[in-house]
Amino acid sequence: MAKFAVIGLGKFGFTIATALHENGAEVIAIDNDPNLIEEIAGKVTTPVRMNSTNEEDLKKIGIRDVDAAILAIGNNLEVSVLTAVILKRLGVATIYAKVDSKIHQRILEMLGILPENIIFPEEQIGRQLANSLLSKTIRNYIDLYSGHSLVELEAPEEWFGKTLQELALPTRRQVNIVAIKYREASITEAGDNVFTTKVNDLPGANDIIHDGDVIVLVGSQSKILDMIHETEKQG
Repeated sequence: MAKFAVIGLGKFGFTIATALHENGAEVIAIDNDPNLIEEIAGKVTTPVRMNSTNEEDLKKIGIRDVDAAILAIGNNLEVSVLTAVILKRLGVATIYAKVDSKIHQRILEMLGILPENIIFPEEQIGRQLANSLLSKTIRNYIDLYSGHSLVELEAPEEWFGKTLQELALPTRRQVNIVAIKYREASITEAGDNVFTTKVNDLPGANDIIHDGDVIVLVGSQSKILDMIHETEKQG
């Protein structure tokens, strides 16, 4: 079973801790606020009220044994940085960290936390919303790391009736289709038509794109946006 420590139980940390536990992970949830510890009790494996800058206390709860620590203290730079230093010193192999400023981000990078493991929620959500607003065909847009994005896109009309082999997006656009969402019609016992969303999560070269399909793409941000803008102009 995967084991995680979530340090800081604001909305961000609380959500991550409970979601990990709901999906079968062992979760140590850490905060200095007794009200938050009481609220999360029963929703994680081990709620712990403690100061995360106390190195001896972190040792006692087995912080060295976790698969990853999520440092969710974004609004207190000093505590976040000191906790990151201790986690590194104790040999925690993988650390994810929430930051609220560029300075905070830069300091954690200097401490050796990988840039792709540093999360800037406001900036990332703002960028995702902006990209979604700029295109009427984008259903969802998620920045990943190293300049890559995952996008849900309404299939352009020019793709209808074509196979993935004919589209050849990996070679022509350097963009990969990783899933196709489609609607499947059925009739209820009462004779009503209903539609259920299905997902083809292993699309092959001979799969055909249909009207109403939603395509899940992954690739560099620039390549994906160039492709979307070009298809919209053609449409």
